[in-house]
Amino acid sequence: MASKHQAFVIGEVSVLAGTRQSVKLPAAKLYNDTPMDLHVEVFHGIKPGPILLVCAAIHGDELNGIEICRRLLGRINAKNLTGTLLIVPIVNVFGFIQQSRYLPDRRDLNRCFPGSAKGALASRLAYLFSHSLVNRATHIIDLHTGAVHRDNLPQIRCDTDDEVMLDMANAFGAPVIMSSKAREGSMRCYANSLNIPCILYEAGEALRFSEMSIKSGLKGVINVMRSLQMTKGKIRTKTTSVNASRSYWVRSVLDGLVNIKLRLGERVAKGDVLANIVNPHGGEPFSLLAPTDGIIIGNSNIPVTNEGEALFHIAQFNGDEIEIINNNLDDFMQEYA
Repeated sequence: MASKHQAFVIGEVSVLAGTRQSVKLPAAKLYNDTPMDLHVEVFHGIKPGPILLVCAAIHGDELNGIEICRRLLGRINAKNLTGTLLIVPIVNVFGFIQQSRYLPDRRDLNRCFPGSAKGALASRLAYLFSHSLVNRATHIIDLHTGAVHRDNLPQIRCDTDDEVMLDMANAFGAPVIMSSKAREGSMRCYANSLNIPCILYEAGEALRFSEMSIKSGLKGVINVMRSLQMTKGKIRTKTTSVNASRSYWVRSVLDGLVNIKLRLGERVAKGDVLANIVNPHGGEPFSLLAPTDGIIIGNSNIPVTNEGEALFHIAQFNGDEIEIINNNLDDFMQEYA
């Protein structure tokens, strides 16, 4: 952790206390010998404190987090900052250029951590990010969206058994907190193995901007910074986060067209019709029913399906928490609509 008056050194750049610098870390080259850099914005505060890493687009087609980072850049003044803020709007620069989740070799960067200095492209990029940034951080916020044609209600995923992560998640202010163990090879798993608390924000859909997801994500990051006493001000949110007890996907039981009846963020009761699946050549519709009470926190946006495809992601809540989350969602939608 940086001390007062001490510069924050990253790569070959020394960032003085109370200043901001853009740092480019050489990552790799394109086929035509064009260099590709990992671009980091460093805000090094006047006073020592936490080192918060905020990153987006580990999957190159997940754009909401990039816009959250861009807006965050305009909200921070290093002279008023305690600690150090590291912002990486685009981790997977190769996937971003190609509008793809993956790297050119079809590897998922978020399954390659901590990587290797002499491995394939994904492994080398993961190694650079791990050793230049993750290893330096005291706290991490990892910004994600749903996959292509899948939309996610704003939610935080973390190990809720960890008090620090749970405090960060509650401060963020997303309506739902999902208890989630990190997947092997993910950046979050690597960070957690080093006892660095890392929370993951999921909101919106790949290759699409969602203003609700962006606004709530920006406010969430600032709320976490305030909770860590990196910036002054009170945590501001109208939403009380509620922990989901579990979640599951409802899958199609046959092929056809999907006429959706309930949408993202809506409460469902056991037996409610989620969608009608119909044959494009006619016939009676098949009603896809909700197996339990809950809230829809994710759904497919493609109005066609094959048997077995995931259509609705439903979160369940214990006892009276279903009423709390239902009221919270009303407040959340009004705040960010």
